[in-house]
Amino acid sequence: MKKTWMISAAVTAAAALALTGCAGAPSAPGGSGSPAAFDPNALSVVATTTQVADFTREVAGSSAEVTQLIQPNQSAHTFDPSAADLVALSKADVVVKNGAGLEEWLDDAIDASGFSGVVIDASSGISLDDTAAGEHDQGGDADDVTTPRTAAPTKGAHAENPHIWTDPKRAEQMVHTIADGLAAAYPHDASAIQDNAVAYSSKLDALDAWTRTNVDTVPAAQRLFVSNHDAFGYFVEAYGIDYVGSVIPSFDDNAEPSAAEIDQLVAAIKGTGTKAVFSEASLSPKTADTIAKEAGVRVYSGDDALYGDSLGPAGSDGATYLAAQEHNVRLLLESWGVTPTPLPPALG
Repeated sequence: MKKTWMISAAVTAAAALALTGCAGAPSAPGGSGSPAAFDPNALSVVATTTQVADFTREVAGSSAEVTQLIQPNQSAHTFDPSAADLVALSKADVVVKNGAGLEEWLDDAIDASGFSGVVIDASSGISLDDTAAGEHDQGGDADDVTTPRTAAPTKGAHAENPHIWTDPKRAEQMVHTIADGLAAAYPHDASAIQDNAVAYSSKLDALDAWTRTNVDTVPAAQRLFVSNHDAFGYFVEAYGIDYVGSVIPSFDDNAEPSAAEIDQLVAAIKGTGTKAVFSEASLSPKTADTIAKEAGVRVYSGDDALYGDSLGPAGSDGATYLAAQEHNVRLLLESWGVTPTPLPPALG
């Protein structure tokens, strides 16, 4: 059942006051929160997640002022928009969202803000997968991003997996969807927007090829992966990785594992010979630490945690989508005893 997200009366009232001039300037591109000089000739765009905001900035270039709602290490599943967020929405020409049911709070926020512009759903045209961690087959066709697996969904708020960006090929589809939407909303700069999308897509292609080349050096039976929550299904499908399980057996990072589920995961780690448990930068590593200790394997956390639901702050290894994916792949390869090849020039 879909959750009902209610924007509080206090937040709505604060937003109303802000609209009359009692609030500061919108945040700078990247969602830093600091005032940004706004070009009145540029498109005003609000992007929801850290990944979607990064894609939008890459595609828009100087054609848009991009305000990012969800900040690094915040959960997209449980995000609660502030009064400033509603003000940004009210002034936007375009909203770009991940879609796939991730931003359950967004419809209420749009209604409360009075936004009347265009909404771009970056998940449009991408078939969604409901396959749980531990149910993924190896050796998926990397070019087939439209045929979902058939399996029972994990428990949690989402019946289907919204983490489509974890596969660079699906991320490329998102980028072109965003570009098409922005170009339609701002025809004056349509050519530049599409050129930016093509240039960024070439980097995504290079990332995909580099990842595949390195993962393919690992025997299929040794490509074993345990994450903090069930966020990497599209990634493991793309590269033929065995998703042994997740600490939080849900697409929603706000869920909690039961004692029985923890015992089952420990047994799966031991039974498969999995060598590591990966925490995520936006989640507490406590349960992952416990499971890794019980299973007698290494836990990757802190600076070595993966970037899943969120990119990292400026200056971190996960400050951009490309950097975050490279970081994740390097650590996964390390856990399998593989030193990755140098990055291709397109990513250098």
